[in-house]
Amino acid sequence: MTETVKLTRLFKALSVTTRLEMIELLKHRSLCVNSIAKTLGITSAAVSQHLRVLRDADLVVADRRGYFVHYRVNREALDRMKDDAVRFFQHEDG
Repeated sequence: MTETVKLTRLFKALSVTTRLEMIELLKHRSLCVNSIAKTLGITSAAVSQHLRVLRDADLVVADRRGYFVHYRVNREALDRMKDDAVRFFQHEDG
């Protein structure tokens, strides 16, 4: 996958306010779908759809805990994507 494709996936995933709010929540601790839904005041189905996009962009990781699945930020991927975005926005004099 090219760097441009990765950045496109990242920017698309972060282009929705609810997803940014979810990332902010998950930066502090892992949560299950129902906890995210309750905190954000949206349905569990909506949370699941947003999590699918965030997982596809490698921004969150699912961890099974018994009957529940908890989601957390993929810190390593977030750091890599931050570096990629910084490189993309850097101005090169030429």
